[in-house]
Amino acid sequence: MDWISMRRRVARTRLAPAVALPVRAASVAGYDAQLLARSARWLARSREHTNYTYDLTDRNLGHLAWWVSVVTDTPVAEARAHIAEAREDGDLREHVREATLRSSRRGLADPTARLGRRLGWYAIARAVKPDRIVETGTDKGLGSVLLASALLRNGRGRLTTVDVNPDSGYLIAGRYAEVVDRVVGDSVAVLGSSAEPVDVFLHDSLHTWEYETAELAAVDPRLSRRAVVLSDNSHVTDALSAWAEKTGRQFLFFREEPADHWYPGDGIGAASWPRNDPPSR
Repeated sequence: MDWISMRRRVARTRLAPAVALPVRAASVAGYDAQLLARSARWLARSREHTNYTYDLTDRNLGHLAWWVSVVTDTPVAEARAHIAEAREDGDLREHVREATLRSSRRGLADPTARLGRRLGWYAIARAVKPDRIVETGTDKGLGSVLLASALLRNGRGRLTTVDVNPDSGYLIAGRYAEVVDRVVGDSVAVLGSSAEPVDVFLHDSLHTWEYETAELAAVDPRLSRRAVVLSDNSHVTDALSAWAEKTGRQFLFFREEPADHWYPGDGIGAASWPRNDPPSR
C-alpha cells in the first residue's frame, strides 16, 4: 500500500483526529511564529501606541483601487492613478516627518507616513472633488493632511475636522492648514450646528454603534446629492450599513491587508446614492 492510499484509509478511521493533530499544531505554530516575528520587529522599530499606521500589500492596493472605482463610478485606472499620486507625494511625507519630529508627541508617533486605507479617502476626494469634507476624529491629523493634499490638487474645497482633544491635529500646518478648519468640540453637536452642504463625510471618532449612528443622524440633513459617507468603524459595527439600507443608499466595504505588520487591519465602509438615481435635494 502506498503512502497516499494509507493516508486516505486512516482518514476514514477513528484515529484520524489524533493523527492529524501534529499537522494541525504545526500549521498553527508556523502562523503564530510569523506573527510573533512581525510583532517583535514592530516593538523594536515603532513608537505608536494607538491608531497604528502601516502600508498595504500590493494586492490590497489593487483591491482598493477597484473599491474606489465602484464607490465613485470612475474608471479603475483613474482610481489607481490617484492612489499612486498620494503614495509618491514626497512633499507630504517630508511634512509628516518634520511635523512629527517637532511635536511634543514625537515619543508616541512615527515620523514615517504610512497611509494604509487613508489612500482610499484620498482617491475618493480626488474623484468626487468635494466643496466640503467633514471629518470627525482628527487624532494627530495624518488623514487630515492627506485629505487636504487632495483638495489642494483639486484646486477647490475645504475640510472641517472635529475632535474633542485640543491637542489633536499637530500635523495640520503649513500649506495644508490653508484648506482645513479645525474645530474642538463634540462632533454630534458640531455637525448639527451648521446647514452647509457636505459632499464627503468621514466618521472616525468614538467607535461605538450608538455614537456613529448619532453622527449619521446629525449630518444627514446636510448631505449633498452626490455625497459619499465613509466610516472608519465598519469592521466593528454595522451602523453605516444599517443607515445606508434605511436611507436607500448602497453600501460597500473595503478590508485592509497590512504589509509586514502584526495588526490585522481595519477597513472603510462607504455609503452613497446609486449614481444613476440620486435624490432630488
